[in-house]
Amino acid sequence: MSQNTAPGAPARHSLADLPEPAALLFDLDGTLVDTVHVRVAGWVEAFRRFGIPVDRKRLPLYMGSDGRWLARELSAAAGTELDWAASDEIDRLAGALFDERNVAPRPLPGATELLTALESGGPAHCIATASQAGQVAVSVTALRLPAPPRIVDASHVENAKPEPDLLLAAAAQLGVAPESCWYVGDSMWDMMASVRAGMTGIGVTSGATDEATLREAGAAVVIDGLPELHAELARRGLFG
Repeated sequence: MSQNTAPGAPARHSLADLPEPAALLFDLDGTLVDTVHVRVAGWVEAFRRFGIPVDRKRLPLYMGSDGRWLARELSAAAGTELDWAASDEIDRLAGALFDERNVAPRPLPGATELLTALESGGPAHCIATASQAGQVAVSVTALRLPAPPRIVDASHVENAKPEPDLLLAAAAQLGVAPESCWYVGDSMWDMMASVRAGMTGIGVTSGATDEATLREAGAAVVIDGLPELHAELARRGLFG
């Protein structure tokens, strides 16, 4: 990843510039597992069944945000106003359609290796995902980890990303101050939530969001993939 900075622009940090994390939190879809395209397909079909035309090209940018909010935003853009009940219904339908389609998810490069190394004695860690509890099992199983990871999902909080509730709940479960956490995610909503939670956001361009958007949303550092993060943690001697 290039670290070049235009004249007059703020300096761009690298992982090596950051203070040592007491804990690492990871988004799931698009960060650990290649499922963004499946999420998008589920949403497209859910909106279709409700008779709401949406621009499929816009959907990837919304992946990782609160589903009910997503439903209201894109429906309003299509000229349809939804109340909470209707947006919740579309959100749940999109989740069910995702489950039907998410039959063979593929771990993203380095995901299994990094989480396995952390489990062997690295910093505290967990998966913090805006997905509902029933939607994560297949993707987590695909990671083939040596032990079940700690997961904090949308069922633990009232407000999902970009609100900080999910990340703060995860930090509380780990017993770590939010400001000592790195949150690793692939969407602008992940980075916005990390800023609001007071965490260091590590953007990964493995999902549907580019480097510039991740930085604009508050990422302290943007990396191309998890092997880069793994190498930095190893350099610091943080694995057991």
